[in-house]
Amino acid sequence: MNRNILTLIILTLCFAQVKAQRKINIPLKHELDSLYILDQKYRAMMSVKLDSAKIDSIKKSLNLNEGDFFSQINKIANKTDSSNVKRVEEIIAQYGYPGSSLVDTPTNQAAFFVLQHSTVIDKYLPVIEKAAKDKELPFRLYAMMKDRSLMYNKKEQIWGTQLKGMTVINPETKKPQFKFFVWPISDPKNVNKRRKQAGFEQTAEENAKRLGVDYKVYTLQQALKGQVD
Repeated sequence: MNRNILTLIILTLCFAQVKAQRKINIPLKHELDSLYILDQKYRAMMSVKLDSAKIDSIKKSLNLNEGDFFSQINKIANKTDSSNVKRVEEIIAQYGYPGSSLVDTPTNQAAFFVLQHSTVIDKYLPVIEKAAKDKELPFRLYAMMKDRSLMYNKKEQIWGTQLKGMTVINPETKKPQFKFFVWPISDPKNVNKRRKQAGFEQTAEENAKRLGVDYKVYTLQQALKGQVD
Protein backbone atom coordinates (compact mmCIF):
# COMPACT_ATOMS: atom_id res chain seq x y z
CA MET A 1 0.00 0.00 0.00
CA ASN A 2 1.23 3.46 -0.84
CA ARG A 3 2.92 4.95 2.23
CA ASN A 4 1.08 8.28 1.86
CA ILE A 5 -2.28 6.53 1.74
CA LEU A 6 -1.40 4.44 4.80
CA THR A 7 -0.38 7.57 6.69
CA LEU A 8 -3.64 9.28 5.73
CA ILE A 9 -5.67 6.29 6.96
CA ILE A 10 -3.82 6.25 10.28
CA LEU A 11 -4.32 9.99 10.78
CA THR A 12 -8.01 9.70 9.90
CA LEU A 13 -8.50 6.88 12.41
CA CYS A 14 -6.67 8.84 15.11
CA PHE A 15 -8.78 11.93 14.43
CA ALA A 16 -11.97 9.87 14.57
CA GLN A 17 -10.90 8.35 17.89
CA VAL A 18 -10.16 11.75 19.42
CA LYS A 19 -13.45 13.13 18.12
CA ALA A 20 -15.32 10.15 19.60
CA GLN A 21 -13.61 10.68 22.94
CA ARG A 22 -14.76 14.32 22.96
CA LYS A 23 -18.34 13.60 21.93
CA ILE A 24 -20.60 15.87 23.94
CA ASN A 25 -23.43 14.27 25.90
CA ILE A 26 -26.21 16.64 24.85
CA PRO A 27 -28.98 15.35 27.19
CA LEU A 28 -26.62 15.56 30.16
CA LYS A 29 -25.48 19.02 29.10
CA HIS A 30 -29.08 20.25 29.01
CA GLU A 31 -29.81 18.69 32.40
CA LEU A 32 -26.77 20.34 34.01
CA ASP A 33 -27.67 23.68 32.45
CA SER A 34 -31.09 23.38 34.10
CA LEU A 35 -29.52 22.46 37.46
CA TYR A 36 -27.29 25.52 37.26
CA ILE A 37 -30.26 27.80 36.56
CA LEU A 38 -32.04 26.40 39.61
CA ASP A 39 -28.88 26.77 41.71
CA GLN A 40 -28.65 30.47 40.88
CA LYS A 41 -32.36 31.36 40.71
CA TYR A 42 -33.20 31.73 44.39
CA ARG A 43 -29.75 33.03 45.35
CA ALA A 44 -30.31 35.89 42.93
CA MET A 45 -33.58 36.73 44.68
CA MET A 46 -31.78 36.96 48.02
CA SER A 47 -28.72 38.85 46.82
CA VAL A 48 -30.35 41.82 45.08
CA LYS A 49 -32.54 44.60 46.43
CA LEU A 50 -36.17 44.04 45.50
CA ASP A 51 -38.93 46.61 45.82
CA SER A 52 -42.29 45.67 47.34
CA ALA A 53 -43.94 45.35 43.93
CA LYS A 54 -41.32 42.85 42.76
CA ILE A 55 -41.59 40.88 46.00
CA ASP A 56 -45.37 40.73 45.67
CA SER A 57 -45.00 39.53 42.08
CA ILE A 58 -42.58 36.75 43.10
CA LYS A 59 -44.81 35.73 46.01
CA LYS A 60 -47.74 35.38 43.64
CA SER A 61 -45.78 33.39 41.05
CA LEU A 62 -44.44 30.99 43.70
CA ASN A 63 -47.69 30.82 45.71
CA LEU A 64 -45.97 32.11 48.86
CA ASN A 65 -47.92 33.21 51.91
CA GLU A 66 -47.80 36.63 53.57
CA GLY A 67 -44.97 35.61 55.90
CA ASP A 68 -41.36 36.77 55.65
CA PHE A 69 -40.35 36.69 51.99
CA PHE A 70 -36.65 35.92 52.40
CA SER A 71 -37.13 33.12 54.93
CA GLN A 72 -39.55 31.44 52.52
CA ILE A 73 -37.16 31.86 49.59
CA ASN A 74 -34.31 30.51 51.70
CA LYS A 75 -36.39 27.44 52.56
CA ILE A 76 -37.12 26.82 48.87
CA ALA A 77 -33.43 27.33 48.02
CA ASN A 78 -32.35 24.79 50.63
CA LYS A 79 -34.82 22.23 49.30
CA THR A 80 -33.63 22.89 45.74
CA ASP A 81 -29.99 22.60 46.79
CA SER A 82 -30.65 19.23 48.39
CA SER A 83 -32.31 17.93 45.25
CA ASN A 84 -29.56 19.34 43.00
CA VAL A 85 -26.76 17.82 45.08
CA LYS A 86 -28.42 14.41 45.04
CA ARG A 87 -28.61 14.48 41.24
CA VAL A 88 -25.04 15.74 40.81
CA GLU A 89 -23.80 12.94 43.06
CA GLU A 90 -25.60 10.44 40.83
CA ILE A 91 -24.03 12.00 37.73
CA ILE A 92 -20.53 11.86 39.22
CA ALA A 93 -21.05 8.24 40.27
CA GLN A 94 -21.96 7.38 36.68
CA TYR A 95 -19.59 9.56 34.64
CA GLY A 96 -16.99 10.98 36.98
CA TYR A 97 -16.90 14.78 37.06
CA PRO A 98 -18.93 16.11 34.08
CA GLY A 99 -16.20 18.27 32.59
CA SER A 100 -15.60 20.07 29.32
CA SER A 101 -14.95 16.89 27.29
CA LEU A 102 -18.35 15.50 28.32
CA VAL A 103 -20.64 18.54 28.48
CA ASP A 104 -18.54 21.33 26.91
CA THR A 105 -18.10 24.83 28.39
CA PRO A 106 -19.47 26.62 30.34
CA THR A 107 -21.68 23.66 31.37
CA ASN A 108 -18.58 22.02 32.86
CA GLN A 109 -18.93 24.50 35.74
CA ALA A 110 -22.52 23.58 36.65
CA ALA A 111 -21.76 20.61 38.91
CA PHE A 112 -19.04 22.64 40.62
CA PHE A 113 -21.44 25.41 41.65
CA VAL A 114 -23.99 22.93 42.95
CA LEU A 115 -21.32 21.28 45.10
CA GLN A 116 -19.86 24.64 46.17
CA HIS A 117 -23.23 25.50 47.70
CA SER A 118 -23.55 22.16 49.48
CA THR A 119 -22.53 20.50 52.74
CA VAL A 120 -20.47 17.82 50.96
CA ILE A 121 -17.56 19.99 49.82
CA ASP A 122 -14.89 17.96 51.61
CA LYS A 123 -16.22 14.73 50.10
CA TYR A 124 -15.96 16.01 46.53
CA LEU A 125 -12.92 18.28 46.81
CA PRO A 126 -10.61 15.51 45.47
CA VAL A 127 -12.96 15.05 42.50
CA ILE A 128 -12.84 18.77 41.73
CA GLU A 129 -9.05 18.81 42.13
CA LYS A 130 -8.65 15.96 39.64
CA ALA A 131 -11.01 17.66 37.17
CA ALA A 132 -8.91 20.83 37.40
CA LYS A 133 -5.64 18.92 36.90
CA ASP A 134 -7.16 17.12 33.91
CA LYS A 135 -8.19 20.50 32.38
CA GLU A 136 -11.86 19.54 32.61
CA LEU A 137 -12.52 22.54 34.86
CA PRO A 138 -10.72 25.87 35.42
CA PHE A 139 -8.18 25.58 38.25
CA ARG A 140 -9.49 28.79 39.82
CA LEU A 141 -12.76 26.99 40.63
CA TYR A 142 -10.87 24.29 42.49
CA ALA A 143 -9.09 27.12 44.34
CA MET A 144 -12.46 28.57 45.36
CA MET A 145 -13.67 25.24 46.72
CA LYS A 146 -10.38 24.59 48.51
CA ASP A 147 -10.59 28.02 50.16
CA ARG A 148 -14.17 27.36 51.24
CA SER A 149 -13.23 23.99 52.69
CA LEU A 150 -10.39 25.57 54.65
CA MET A 151 -12.68 28.31 55.97
CA TYR A 152 -15.37 25.83 57.01
CA ASN A 153 -12.66 23.88 58.85
CA LYS A 154 -11.50 27.07 60.61
CA LYS A 155 -8.18 27.22 58.76
CA GLU A 156 -6.54 30.01 56.74
CA GLN A 157 -7.51 30.14 53.09
CA ILE A 158 -4.91 30.22 50.30
CA TRP A 159 -6.25 32.41 47.49
CA GLY A 160 -8.46 34.85 49.41
CA THR A 161 -11.69 33.97 47.63
CA GLN A 162 -13.98 33.52 50.63
CA LEU A 163 -15.92 35.99 52.75
CA LYS A 164 -17.31 35.32 56.20
CA GLY A 165 -20.24 37.06 57.84
CA MET A 166 -20.64 37.44 61.58
CA THR A 167 -22.22 39.70 64.17
CA VAL A 168 -19.70 42.04 65.80
CA ILE A 169 -19.91 45.02 68.13
CA ASN A 170 -19.58 48.35 66.35
CA PRO A 171 -16.73 50.20 68.14
CA GLU A 172 -18.46 53.57 67.67
CA THR A 173 -22.09 52.76 68.45
CA LYS A 174 -21.30 49.84 70.80
CA LYS A 175 -24.20 48.03 69.17
CA PRO A 176 -24.14 44.66 67.40
CA GLN A 177 -23.96 44.72 63.62
CA PHE A 178 -23.56 42.06 60.93
CA LYS A 179 -20.32 42.35 59.02
CA PHE A 180 -18.71 40.57 56.08
CA PHE A 181 -14.94 40.31 55.87
CA VAL A 182 -12.31 38.42 53.90
CA TRP A 183 -11.51 35.24 55.81
CA PRO A 184 -7.84 35.13 56.98
CA ILE A 185 -5.30 34.22 54.31
CA SER A 186 -2.13 32.20 54.68
CA ASP A 187 0.92 34.28 53.68
CA PRO A 188 -1.21 37.29 52.63
CA LYS A 189 1.80 39.16 51.20
CA ASN A 190 2.00 36.68 48.33
CA VAL A 191 -1.71 36.04 47.83
CA ASN A 192 -1.93 37.97 44.56
CA LYS A 193 0.96 35.98 43.11
CA ARG A 194 -0.90 32.78 43.95
CA ARG A 195 -4.14 34.19 42.55
CA LYS A 196 -2.47 35.02 39.24
CA GLN A 197 -0.98 31.52 39.01
CA ALA A 198 -4.42 30.04 39.71
CA GLY A 199 -6.04 32.01 36.89
CA PHE A 200 -7.79 34.82 38.77
CA GLU A 201 -7.87 38.12 36.89
CA GLN A 202 -8.45 40.31 39.96
CA THR A 203 -6.27 40.87 43.00
CA ALA A 204 -7.57 39.99 46.45
CA GLU A 205 -8.21 43.69 47.04
CA GLU A 206 -10.12 44.10 43.77
CA ASN A 207 -12.16 40.97 44.42
CA ALA A 208 -13.16 42.19 47.88
CA LYS A 209 -14.22 45.53 46.42
CA ARG A 210 -16.28 43.73 43.77
CA LEU A 211 -18.09 41.93 46.58
CA GLY A 212 -18.70 45.17 48.47
CA VAL A 213 -16.20 44.49 51.25
CA ASP A 214 -13.16 46.47 52.40
CA TYR A 215 -10.05 44.31 52.15
CA LYS A 216 -8.32 43.98 55.50
CA VAL A 217 -5.86 41.39 56.73
CA TYR A 218 -6.92 39.55 59.89
CA THR A 219 -5.19 36.74 61.74
CA LEU A 220 -6.96 33.45 62.19
CA GLN A 221 -7.20 34.03 65.93
CA GLN A 222 -8.84 37.43 65.37
CA ALA A 223 -11.43 35.86 63.07
CA LEU A 224 -12.15 32.97 65.43
CA LYS A 225 -12.63 35.40 68.32
CA GLY A 226 -14.80 37.75 66.26
CA GLN A 227 -12.26 40.59 66.47
CA VAL A 228 -12.91 41.92 62.98
CA ASP A 229 -14.22 45.42 63.67
